[in-house]
Amino acid sequence: MVRMHIKKGDESQFLYDTHVDARIEDIIYDITTIYNGRLKISRICYEIEELAKHGTMLPHNMMGLTDEQVEELKLKDDWGEKCVPMDGWTFNKDVIGRRNGRQPTAKMQEVLHKTIEQARAMVSKKLVQQDQLVTQKVVQEALDILRGAVTIVYPMGLPPHDIIRQEFENNEDLSGTQASLE
Repeated sequence: MVRMHIKKGDESQFLYDTHVDARIEDIIYDITTIYNGRLKISRICYEIEELAKHGTMLPHNMMGLTDEQVEELKLKDDWGEKCVPMDGWTFNKDVIGRRNGRQPTAKMQEVLHKTIEQARAMVSKKLVQQDQLVTQKVVQEALDILRGAVTIVYPMGLPPHDIIRQEFENNEDLSGTQASLE
C-alpha cells in the first residue's frame, strides 16, 4: 500500500491510497477525478449559499436587468413561478441580478447550510492533518447529500438554466476550471 499526499504548490489537498502495482494512468485518473470532484463540490456549495439567500437563478435573458428593464421588455421568469421552495419564501433581492430573490424560509435555509457544512467537511483539506483519505466514493457521497438537500427544499426541482442543476447533471460550463488528464 502506498499513501500519496496530493498538494497544489505547498498547499495540501488530500490523501490518496494506491497499490505499488497500480497503473500510473489509473492513479492519475483517480486523483484527477477526486480533485475535480472537490472543485465541483466547492462550486455547488457556493451556489447553494446563493440559492439560500436569493432563490433560483433568473433566465439568462433577465440576468442583470433592472426591474424597469424587465417590465419594458415584457420578460417573465416562468420557472420562478414553478420552482418555489418548500414551506414558501420571503423576498430578498439579489443586488447582482442573478437570482429571483425568492429566499427559502429560515427552516429550509438551515437544511441547505447544514448540508453545505457537511459536504465541505467530507472533502476538506484539513482531512490531511487527520490522516483521512478522500476517495471518489466520498466525493460522490458529498454530491449526493447536496443533491438531496436541494431536492428537499425544491421538491419540484430547479430551473434547467440554474447552475446548481447544471452541475448536478454535468452540463456546467467548466472552461478553465478543472485539472486536465492530458
